[in-house]
Amino acid sequence: MIGPLTTALERIDIPADWIGIRAIQEASSFRAMRDGHPQRNERSLNRGAMVEVLAQGQFGYSATNQLTEEALRQAMQRAYKQAIAASKWAIHYFTQAVRPPITGSYRSPYQKPFDSLDISEINDLLRRLCEHLKVSAAIVRTSAIARTYDIDAWFVSTNGSQIHQRTHLIESHLGAIAQAPGVTQSRTDNGYLARSYQGGWERFIEDEVWDRATRIGQQAVALLAAPDCPDETTALVLAPDQMMLQLHESVGHPLELDRILGDERNYAGGSFVQPEDFGRLVYGSPLMNVTFDATLAGELASYQFDDTGTPAQKDYLIQGGVLQRGLGGLESQARLQVPGVACTRACSWNRPSIDRMANINLEPGDTDFDSIIGNIESGIYMESNRSWSIDDQRHKFQFGCEYARRIKDGQLTTLLKNPNYRSTTPKFWNSLSEVGDRNTLKMYGTPYCGKGEPNQLIRVGHASPVCAFKDIEVFGGAS
Repeated sequence: MIGPLTTALERIDIPADWIGIRAIQEASSFRAMRDGHPQRNERSLNRGAMVEVLAQGQFGYSATNQLTEEALRQAMQRAYKQAIAASKWAIHYFTQAVRPPITGSYRSPYQKPFDSLDISEINDLLRRLCEHLKVSAAIVRTSAIARTYDIDAWFVSTNGSQIHQRTHLIESHLGAIAQAPGVTQSRTDNGYLARSYQGGWERFIEDEVWDRATRIGQQAVALLAAPDCPDETTALVLAPDQMMLQLHESVGHPLELDRILGDERNYAGGSFVQPEDFGRLVYGSPLMNVTFDATLAGELASYQFDDTGTPAQKDYLIQGGVLQRGLGGLESQARLQVPGVACTRACSWNRPSIDRMANINLEPGDTDFDSIIGNIESGIYMESNRSWSIDDQRHKFQFGCEYARRIKDGQLTTLLKNPNYRSTTPKFWNSLSEVGDRNTLKMYGTPYCGKGEPNQLIRVGHASPVCAFKDIEVFGGAS
């Protein structure tokens, strides 16, 4: 594909400063079971190209689902006209410095390719998982989902960029809903589609998946008889599957540079973070070390280059509790004059790339799980997000979880249902008191991070250890 795209660029006669083509081909499957019965059995193939043109200091964009030379030529002409029109209203003048020439390739690791299982084998696997979830008559619904993606992305430009990246993705879900008179409780496999990774079937079909399915059903039933989470201000311990959402909503989104610039204010909102905060703002306690790392093998949003060709590397967003850099590509960095990362990304060939999260991870500390719990006289331990709400400045939030345990005298004790907690972002992260060691670190992902106009749903990854926080307001379902 690199050859035909490069040929199309060479033959175009447009007085542009720079032209780039990003072509995508995505083959996907979606298999879903409910109560052991097939709900979805789909396969799809999607491909097309986005053309970017830099002219008179502005970018223009145009997409086409035809990868012929003539279709690409027409797209380049439309994008050029758009860039010229935008130049009359420019707020910043861009040069080729925001699109440096890059060559290279990337392929995500995998062991068991998706074509190694046929449809009947996949459906039988999901059916049997539903059987393991159905631990008693109190389970009124079971669900098992497996989605696969093989994605090829090519990027070429008039200044010499030639990149090919091939990504293999597996997104899976297990869930059970239990009911008793007047009570309904649900339990999932660390959250809806939280077990989403780069790789093949080996990331889903593990020996432990059967035990996990049974445990999910058992916990859903046990929650029916559990008391509500109490209303109090206390120590809070969050499992990695809830830390995933905490990182996503109160660190990832507020650090996006286009939000700070105001570009997303009409739709996704802004941020409490200001341009002058970088290098100065005490975002959290000294135990807080958050990295952007798109190079981590197997994490959902890993890549070698972002969608403009910028090479990815591991960078500290927050180090020792102090804000260091934002989530913004070369264009936003040029506008704000603050450091960013290689995170200009698009969800598909028919969307322009914008500032997005990729893999946002909390680095592990040196405290084991037993010590974290053992150091707490009274507190609450929570797992797996169930609901969330956060204001459009990413400042004040309220999150609900599926599962909780009372911590009493350094021990996990009573099971609790309907656990929730609330705080504000700076207060919460400055209350961080313990960070779990590498043995507590878990990696998860989500395919549903929404942003942009027109909307883009993109995949992001999050890894975190278990964490403890001091003096957090928790409350139950009746509050």
